[in-house]
Amino acid sequence: MNKAKGSIFLLIAALIWGTAFVAQSVGLSNIGNFTFNAIRNYIGALTLLPVIFIMSKAKKEEKSVAKYGNKTLIIGGIACGCALAIASSFQQMGIAAGAEPGKAGFITALYIIFVPLVGLFTKKKPRATIWLAVLLAVIGMYLLCVKENFTLEMADVYLLCGAFSFTFHILTVDKFSPLVDCVKLSCIQFFVCGTLCMICMFLFEEPTLATIKLAAVPILYTGIMSSGVAYTLQVVGQKSTPPTLATLIMSLESVFAALAGWIILHQAMSLQELIGSALVFAGIIIAQVF
Repeated sequence: MNKAKGSIFLLIAALIWGTAFVAQSVGLSNIGNFTFNAIRNYIGALTLLPVIFIMSKAKKEEKSVAKYGNKTLIIGGIACGCALAIASSFQQMGIAAGAEPGKAGFITALYIIFVPLVGLFTKKKPRATIWLAVLLAVIGMYLLCVKENFTLEMADVYLLCGAFSFTFHILTVDKFSPLVDCVKLSCIQFFVCGTLCMICMFLFEEPTLATIKLAAVPILYTGIMSSGVAYTLQVVGQKSTPPTLATLIMSLESVFAALAGWIILHQAMSLQELIGSALVFAGIIIAQVF
């Protein structure tokens, strides 16, 4: 029963993350990339504060986590926050440049394939099936992104940079999450990411209260639901779900992003883009299951 509950929690998290691509697309029609990211991350951090308070009252930290001091937690939070700021900014730039939510979801999900490939530089040889997954993903990306005149849109380049940056964010989280309380780690990373994006906001954008109000609903949805609620569901869900199954379920965010873009924004993909998306998703599944 616990395993089933964990899978359901992760599925809900993937659904929230998938629909968040639509919210990001809508929100960016009113405010800049850094403004959107700054506010949503601060909201995400504030959303986790009561969760941290309730969890700390419910039970004490496990000894394996408690033995590491605040220094490790702060260093990890700063490292994760910096990586998240870079990755999420590239993603926002891709969406702002015109990438539809469905395409953005599938390209972003490539981090699942990039993670084992980065292992080549750390002397961790990828499984043979990873190369098949990469081949399918490359063909899928070609069909998904390259147009008739063999050009790659700037939005796709931004999203690819975002997917690669998310790879390093995942590896950073993987390094620090076993050492500290993961909810506290996430809260700190949101504050750090929000602060970095706010600095860029004042340097490169001119936000106004009026434009922020116009994007209030998308910001609140991504801040509270995508960051706060979905992350908490991920933490709870992964406790009782095997890592391979958990990652596979969470990768469904790309499918939900495409469905949300079609249902909410009436953005339909061409046959070529659908085939490309299917190949990318097939590569993701192979990378996780085999």
